[in-house]
Amino acid sequence: MKRQLIITHDPINEAALVEARSMSSGMGAAVYFTGVVRGTENEMLISAIDYEAFQRMAEHQFQLLFDQLEARWPLESVRLIHRIGLVKVSEPSLWVEVIAPHRGEAFAACQFLIDEMKRLVPIWKRPVNPGLNAP
Repeated sequence: MKRQLIITHDPINEAALVEARSMSSGMGAAVYFTGVVRGTENEMLISAIDYEAFQRMAEHQFQLLFDQLEARWPLESVRLIHRIGLVKVSEPSLWVEVIAPHRGEAFAACQFLIDEMKRLVPIWKRPVNPGLNAP
């Protein structure tokens, strides 16, 4: 299974990522997920999320999750980009692509990856409230 992991301060360019997609003729599903910062967190209005990561451990945990994906589903590739630093409301903070022979496998693998990422990967978020805790 091909793997790509990027943890970056740079904005996520979804169009460029989709354009760079590579899949063989035996694959029938490309599932994309974009996580976007919403304007509320715990019922409080926010202007952004400030993401922080223990980068080496995050990369290690993502590779372990990719290993689980590879063992569980017949995937051709997984690409994941996660922003760190300040990400404003309405901007993407996460982009995931899973390529598999069938949609069921691709959707299930994508859901599993995101759920387990939130549970295991050391990336933390701090909501930024424009009136109280602006950087």
